[in-house]
Amino acid sequence: MNAAAYKLAELNKESRMGAVGSESTAREVRRIDLSDFERRKADIADQLWNASVEVGFFQIVNHGIPQAMVDHAFETSARFFDLPHAVKGQYPHNKALNVGWESKAQVRPSTGTPDQKESYQITRPHMAGLWPTEAELPHFQADTLAFERECWALDMKVLSCFAHKLGFDPEFFTRAHNPDSPEYQSTLRLLHYYPVDPATLGQPGVWRAGAHTDFDCLTLLFQRAGQGGLQVCPGKEMDGQAWSTVEPDNAAITCNIGDMLMRWSDDQLPSNFHRVRCPLPHEYLGSRYTLAYFAQADRDAIIEGPGKKYPAISAGDYLRRRVAANFAKPY
Repeated sequence: MNAAAYKLAELNKESRMGAVGSESTAREVRRIDLSDFERRKADIADQLWNASVEVGFFQIVNHGIPQAMVDHAFETSARFFDLPHAVKGQYPHNKALNVGWESKAQVRPSTGTPDQKESYQITRPHMAGLWPTEAELPHFQADTLAFERECWALDMKVLSCFAHKLGFDPEFFTRAHNPDSPEYQSTLRLLHYYPVDPATLGQPGVWRAGAHTDFDCLTLLFQRAGQGGLQVCPGKEMDGQAWSTVEPDNAAITCNIGDMLMRWSDDQLPSNFHRVRCPLPHEYLGSRYTLAYFAQADRDAIIEGPGKKYPAISAGDYLRRRVAANFAKPY
């Protein structure tokens, strides 16, 4: 399978996922405790693997990032999104490098309509000219980079468990995600889902985020209690489109396998669909804020599974094609 065919197959699959579907309460998104990590690593690796194989999603607790730092990151994100559009517009999204600010620009193949959100992408080597000034937003750059580095360290810890299960050495994925390399393309994404106008509730094709899979190896998603909407659908249930809600919890990080790791595992680990639905009339209709860290292998990393099920492809080529398909126009 060549790279273009792989891209097309992924997009064709995603384009089938725009229906409302049904909701299921039977699926468990497991909570996995990372405390005493080094001593318990083999058991934690087994738990992570089993949760990922069966659902593709899990939540981690006692993960090591201080709650005060998480709370501050949310406060910092809200301060950015509170800036006037004219100020944020000085730092526009660069589709080729996946950095900067966009608003209602992401169009999923599953829906063909814009996600009802704005976001700001931070990818370390490509931020020249895209940071708000200290006068506009004091300490923003330093604070977000410090939080991004904590997310990287946690993601590498979890990925070391998957390296063990796949027969790779413990540092395999850490070498492929080097924050000091100019080829680094892991991204911290600040997200603000706009408040919902009650008059638009129930309109077809309106989603806070249409159904999609992530392009990366492993996503860390931080949510706020009371600001829900995330739903997941394992691939084996794709045709029936039975969706389960993942309740937000300030103390837990929701994680999911991305397309890169699915390919790297020769499809043993599934990258499953998820979406953010609009609230129901009786639910909270205000802003929803999340923070997402995407561990995307460095551009020069070669993705090839232990069994070589697929031809090798560079992570740079893979990510570039996937990002291009998910934005409506160049910037």
